[in-house]
Amino acid sequence: MKLLEGKVCIIAGAAAPKSIGRATAQLFAEHGATLVIADISASGSTADEFSRSMEDAGLARPNVRALHCDIGQRADCERLAAKTIEQFGRIDVLVNSAGIVEARPILEIDGEHFDRMIAVNLKGAFNLCQAALNIYVRQGSGVIVNIASLAAQRGGGLVGGAHYASAKGGVLSLTRSIAREFGPQGIRANAVCPAMAQTGMIDDLSRAQIDAIIGEIPLRRLGTPREVAGACLFLASDLSAFVTGATLDVNGGLHIH
Repeated sequence: MKLLEGKVCIIAGAAAPKSIGRATAQLFAEHGATLVIADISASGSTADEFSRSMEDAGLARPNVRALHCDIGQRADCERLAAKTIEQFGRIDVLVNSAGIVEARPILEIDGEHFDRMIAVNLKGAFNLCQAALNIYVRQGSGVIVNIASLAAQRGGGLVGGAHYASAKGGVLSLTRSIAREFGPQGIRANAVCPAMAQTGMIDDLSRAQIDAIIGEIPLRRLGTPREVAGACLFLASDLSAFVTGATLDVNGGLHIH
């Protein structure tokens, strides 16, 4: 059963091979989605490279387009939505998985570092959501899945500092606000809070640090990007048709609350 057959899905932050965005794009493609990969590093070869990776895995070649988008710039996000409509006629799902992370003590976070974190992780999420919502209101339908973080729930400290946690906390509040305001128009918005998935965000941790964290996870292992993507698939599909304003934890039990 293909859960996203005929759906046009924008996946922001899917250009990097070792990322939640890329894993989500792959899983959505397997479920029949038409994809728009939006990324600041997207180029003319991004869609072809993605398609080859699917074929190399023995899967069908997807219907995919890649568009350059700096999510911190509202005009870029509006252009992304307009080009998607021009190409495919509608937008059904936005997965906002673009973001940056930095581990830095509070007293060492200067204005430049704070502003950059907010500009990408919170303002960028707002820009993308607003661009999609302008389309969704006209359609009378649409789904948003925002990738937040465990840091938004417990405060920074594992891989991200207070500025990262603050930005992701804002993403949770933004998601709930969208769900409350736009639910009457058939629009759903939910958030996913991953933790300790095997992405580039943990590359700077030592083996000893990773082992110590694993020791605190009830499932006693790290998660995979595909496992986070599975949560995104559930929230994007009609399986979650009566779910909005929710935060779905994908953390192996590291934060049970």
